Amino acid sequence: LQRHETMAPSYFLAFPKYLEEETRAISQAAEKMEASIQDRKEKFHSKYKRSLPPTGLLSTDVLMMLSNVSGCLRYMLPPKCLENCMTSKYRHITGACNNRDHPRWGASNTALARWLPPVYEDGLSQPKGWNPGFLHNGFPLPPVREVTRTIIEVSNEAVTEDEQYSDMLTVWGQYIDHDLAFTPQSINRPSILGQADCSMTCENRNPCFPIQVFVNDTLSIMDCLPFYRSSPACTTGLQGVLIGNLSILNPRQQINGLTSFLDASTVYGSTTAAENKLRNLTSQEGLLRINVKYFDHGREYLPFVNQVPSACAQDPKTDNGERIECFMAGDTRSSEVISLTAVHTLWLREHNRLAKELKKWNMHWSPEIIYQEARKIVGALHQIITMREYVPKIIGPEAFNQYIGPYKGYDPKIDPTVSNIFSTAAFRFAHAAIHPTIKRLNAHYQHDPSLPNLNLHEVFFAPWRLINEGGLDPLLRGTLATAAKLPLQNQLVNEELTKKLFVLSNNGSLDLASLDLQRGRDHGLPGFNDWRTFCDLPILKTESELTEAIQNKKVVQNILELYGSPDNIDVWLGGIVENFLLDARTGPLFACIIGKQMKALRDGDRFWWENDDVFTEAQRCELRKYSLSRLICDNTGITEIPHDAFKLGKYPKDFEPCENIPSINLEAWQETPQPELACGFPKGIEHGDYVYCSKAEKSMVTYSCHQGYKLLGEEQLSCTNETWNSKPPICQDINECENKDNPPCHSSAKCVNLKGTFQCLCTDPYELAEDGKSCKDSGKLSKGSLVSIILGIILISFLALLSWLVVCWW
Repeated sequence: LQRHETMAPSYFLAFPKYLEEETRAISQAAEKMEASIQDRKEKFHSKYKRSLPPTGLLSTDVLMMLSNVSGCLRYMLPPKCLENCMTSKYRHITGACNNRDHPRWGASNTALARWLPPVYEDGLSQPKGWNPGFLHNGFPLPPVREVTRTIIEVSNEAVTEDEQYSDMLTVWGQYIDHDLAFTPQSINRPSILGQADCSMTCENRNPCFPIQVFVNDTLSIMDCLPFYRSSPACTTGLQGVLIGNLSILNPRQQINGLTSFLDASTVYGSTTAAENKLRNLTSQEGLLRINVKYFDHGREYLPFVNQVPSACAQDPKTDNGERIECFMAGDTRSSEVISLTAVHTLWLREHNRLAKELKKWNMHWSPEIIYQEARKIVGALHQIITMREYVPKIIGPEAFNQYIGPYKGYDPKIDPTVSNIFSTAAFRFAHAAIHPTIKRLNAHYQHDPSLPNLNLHEVFFAPWRLINEGGLDPLLRGTLATAAKLPLQNQLVNEELTKKLFVLSNNGSLDLASLDLQRGRDHGLPGFNDWRTFCDLPILKTESELTEAIQNKKVVQNILELYGSPDNIDVWLGGIVENFLLDARTGPLFACIIGKQMKALRDGDRFWWENDDVFTEAQRCELRKYSLSRLICDNTGITEIPHDAFKLGKYPKDFEPCENIPSINLEAWQETPQPELACGFPKGIEHGDYVYCSKAEKSMVTYSCHQGYKLLGEEQLSCTNETWNSKPPICQDINECENKDNPPCHSSAKCVNLKGTFQCLCTDPYELAEDGKSCKDSGKLSKGSLVSIILGIILISFLALLSWLVVCWW
C-alpha cells in the first residue's frame, strides 16, 4: 500500500477483523463446507425442480468427505487433555482443557454460546432483514442506517460528561471486550463457490449483507455500505440439516476466535502460533518481544506486525521513506485507537517487569517457568481489575450482588463460553459512551499546546501518534483526567463513529451503530423483549410500558414509529436506551446479561485467581493490593495518579503520589529449589524448554519444544532414587514442506524449509499474496522480460543510428 493511497472504507471494515492463521483456516473451512452444501442443494433443485429435503439425501460417507476436504473435520474433533506439570499449573494458550470433562468449553475458535435459540428468517441461517417484504410480528424491520439516523446519531458537541468516572472506564471496557471475544468476518473470497464480492454489491448474497443507505447519504457512493457476515462455525447453518441428528435443525452459529476466559489473551494471544510470535524465545528471562526501533523515553513499545507494509496510517509530516507500522499484540485490533494501544503497551511492559523481578527471586527458574508465572500473574491482575474495579461500576452494586455475588470456588458444571448475546450486543453498550475527543496533558495535567486535542477519527490506526507525539504519558494523563461520556437516551453515538469511522481519506466512511445493529441481525439475535423475558424482566408491549423503561418519550415514539411492534426492537438498541440502574451505567437488561456472563467466566474457570489451587494464600494477599493505578505507575513516567483510575478527580487534590499506591511484593513467589536437593536441576534443551513441579512429594519435569520443532524422547521425566528416570529429549526441526496432507504453501508457490519454520517463495514476476502462502501477479514485468525489452531497445536504437549514418553517408 502506498502511503498516500486513497482507500475504500470497505478495506478498513475488513482490517480490524484481520485473522490469525488458525482462525482464518477455521473460517475458510466452514465457508467452504457451507458453499459445498449450498452448491449440492442448487444442483439438486436444478435437476429435480424441488428443494433438498432436510434428511436422507447425503450419506455419512459423503458428509465425512465434505468435512474432510473443506478442512472442517480436524476442528470438530475434541482436543486431547494431557496430565502433566504444565497442564496442572498453567492454562493452555487456547483455553482448551480448562474443563477436563468438556475440553472445548471456553477454548478459542469454537462457537459462541447460545442462551436463547437464534431467530433466522429461514430458521437456519438467513439474518433478520434478509428477505425484502418479510414481516416480523406484522411489520418489516427498519433499515439499520435509518435507526441510526433517527434515534442514535448525535453531533460531537452533544456530550454530557460523567461526574463520577474518567474516560479510562470506557477504554478499559474496550480492552477487556477484546480479551473475551472476536468474531471473525467472512474472508470473502469470490472464488469460493457462488460467493459475491461484498465491496461491489448491494445484494443480500452470501457472505454479503449490505447496509442500505437513504437518499443523499454521504457515507456511500453506492446504495449501501459493505457488510461482511460473520463466519459460520463448522457444521452449522445451511449444512446443519444434513449433519449429526438429521431430525433436528442446526442453525448457523458464529465463532469466537479468542479464549472466553479473562486470561490476558490481549497480551499473549489465543493460539500457539500467535503466542510464539509474541515471545522472545532467546531471552533467559521469559520476556515478550518489544519494538527494537522505537522507545518511549527508554520504555518499551509493542513490536510491529510481521506483514509490511501494514494498513495503518502514516505521519504526513515524515518523508516517504520512514514508515511506522501497526503494532502487534495478543489481539489483532491493538492499533484501532491509540488509547487502546496504550493499554496493550502497559501490559507488555508489566509482563517484562514482572519476569525480570521473578528471575531475581528465583535464579534457578527456566525461561519457560518465568514466562508462565509472569503470564499467570498478569492474567490474575486482569481478573482483579475487571471484576473488582470495573464490573460493579458498570452494572451497579445491586445487580452485581444479584447476578455475580461472592466467589465460592470453581464449578466444573458451569460453561464459561462467551455467549453470542454478550459479545454481539450487551458488551457493546459502551459504544454509546465513547468520547469524540482525545486529550493529551502535560505532567501537571494541563493542556500542552504542542499536543492539541484530537478528534476520534484522527487516532484510528495511527500508532505514529504515540511514537512521534509524546508517547504514552500525555495520552494516559488525558484519559485519567477526562470525564467519560454519559450514554444518555438522547445522546448515544457521536458523529465520529457514525460518519467518520476508520476514515483515512475523503472517500467515505462507515457507521459503527449501524454495524452493531446489522451484526445482531446477522447473528439472529432474538429481540429486546425476548431477552427481557430471559432475565425475568417485564415484557414491554405498550407505549406507556416502554416509557417506564425508557423515560425519554421522543425516543420511545421514534422506536415505535420505526419498528411497529416492541417485539421487533433490536436488542442492542433496546439495551442502550433503557434507564440506568442505581449507581450503574447500564439498564436492567444489559446488567443481567453482563452479570450472568461474568459469573460464568469466573466460576467456570479452573484457573481463576481466587481458586485455592492456583496461587498460595500469601500470593493472593499480594495480588489483592494491585490496581490499574499501580499498573500505570510501574510502567510509565507518571508520578501522580488517582487511587482508583476509573474515578474522575481534580488535579492535584484528588491525585496521589505513586509511592502511596500499594504494590505487589514478589517475595511471595520465591521458591526453594527442591530439585537441587534430589536429582539436581533439569537440563535445558536446545529449541525447547521445561517446567518442573512436585506432586505427592515426587519431582517431575515436563519438556516442550518451540514452534517448528518436534519432541523426540520422553516428554515427562520423574525423579527416582535421586536421578532422573530418563535422558532429556531433543527438539528436531520439522520439515513443514514434506506435509502432503496439509501443504503449508499453495501449489502456486515453492516451499522452502528453514530452521523452526518455512517460507513460501514465488517466481518472477509473481509475488507473495497477503496470506503469505500463495502467489499473485505483481503487475510487473519479469526480470527476464525486462532484460529482453532493454536489449531490444538497445538493438533498435543501434539499427536506427546505423540507418541514419548510412543515409547521411549516401
